[in-house]
Amino acid sequence: QVQLVESGGGLVQAGGSLRVSCTASGFTFIMYAMGWFRQAPGKEREFVGAISLGGGTTDYGDAVKGRFTISRDNAKNTVYLQMNSLKPEDTAIYSCAAHKITISDRANDYDYWGQGTQVTVSS
Repeated sequence: QVQLVESGGGLVQAGGSLRVSCTASGFTFIMYAMGWFRQAPGKEREFVGAISLGGGTTDYGDAVKGRFTISRDNAKNTVYLQMNSLKPEDTAIYSCAAHKITISDRANDYDYWGQGTQVTVSS
């Protein structure tokens, strides 16, 4: 059974930092690029970033470039999203997703999805 379980969300003040994690099971993690997406109330889902199979290539959405960093630990089947200099507009549900082989910024490319974790940034 495929599972992606996010953790680490919460409430943080503007300017602060937070790290969310996503642990995978039920598929061969190292064969999948991993992505993070977010969705705020009343808004469309937005690409946050993605990381390649071995972690050597990353891509980020324009809204988070220079503030967020994605990493992965293939030994632990886990991908991380380090969020720094958080802004109230970063408030959203953050979800991880798995895409076979290639990195992508398109949600429709992804095969597996987690349920998401809420991140709230107060001003």
